[in-house]
Amino acid sequence: MKVFTGARLFDGKRFLDDHALVVDGAAIHALVELKDRPRDGEQIDLGGGILAPGFVDWQINGGGGVLFNAEPTVEGIARIAAAHRREGVTGFLPTVVTDAPEVLAAALTAARLAHVRVPGALGIHVEGPFIDPRRKGVHPPEWIRPMREKDAEALIATRAGVMVVTLAPASVPHEMIARLARSGIVVSLGHSDATAEEAEAVFDAGARAVTHLYNAMSQLGSRTPGVVGATLADQRVICGLIADGEHAHPAAYQAAIAVKGPRGIALVSDAMPPAAGGPDVFELQGRRMTRVGHKLVDENGTLAGAAITMPDAVRYVALTLGLPLAHALAMATLTPARLLGVDDRIGRLAPGCRADLVHLTDALDVAGVWAEGRALDEGGAPG
Repeated sequence: MKVFTGARLFDGKRFLDDHALVVDGAAIHALVELKDRPRDGEQIDLGGGILAPGFVDWQINGGGGVLFNAEPTVEGIARIAAAHRREGVTGFLPTVVTDAPEVLAAALTAARLAHVRVPGALGIHVEGPFIDPRRKGVHPPEWIRPMREKDAEALIATRAGVMVVTLAPASVPHEMIARLARSGIVVSLGHSDATAEEAEAVFDAGARAVTHLYNAMSQLGSRTPGVVGATLADQRVICGLIADGEHAHPAAYQAAIAVKGPRGIALVSDAMPPAAGGPDVFELQGRRMTRVGHKLVDENGTLAGAAITMPDAVRYVALTLGLPLAHALAMATLTPARLLGVDDRIGRLAPGCRADLVHLTDALDVAGVWAEGRALDEGGAPG
């Protein structure tokens, strides 16, 4: 048994002062008032700061110098997991972007195996190739294509754990979207030039998410609301947000959070290999990508993912945008867990949930991480 004291507890929704967290093995046993804490077991005085659920990131392309598309293997996922675990991420989706069919097939196989072999690997996020070439971003146009029946069958058959599929109605018919959603896949609208009406039809068909709001999608206009407008207007939809100060204007971030609230925004890193300790330059499908300041760009200056980790996103929302810390933390823990359908196990501090924890300093730097009740320095989490 471990008894954590000395820090404010954030349970996924609110702060608890003068409380202790009791962990028994790999699971949370109880949250109790400090005076009622057990006196046996290992007493861990954190000496201040915040103890929160481990971060949940549903869009990680890479980190620590590893790119999932380039290393679509269990070992590649494990190395990415290890890099981001040091940043407090204890649940994540390795994300494969538009690529050759054999790369997607290898990524699906690796994710299915990693789900049972790599702590924190929740499944996979398939971002393309079933997107709109008019909003491709840095996705290679030669691999963008419509979804066929055998593609849908392969996605459904290979799902293990959580699967998110980012798609556009230009490439996937509504009946296929509905079929994916009925199978348990989280369908996310993204890389799309759809009208607001077309986007709403996708939501009606079963899509419940939008990938990196504002980026690679039709924008909000007074007469043409686009994907952005339809997303903000639909309370069924949770949207990802790359809160790095580069992918959107501060006022745009604030507007989205004001409209959707912390229950409707799930922060993502959209991390590429430079994140979590990787080098500033990397290759994406034979193209040179470079970190410039706080952003990643290709040789034409097009944004190419991000170099942040989840604590960077939390700090940006809380310290730069000046929004409530509880909101920033909820958007990095409980909201993404709820989107992925795993909030009964992770994303919150509650009896029976997995003891995945991150200790933050008052400056919101990561001071400690526990995966299934074991600290990284205990050797509990492989990778």
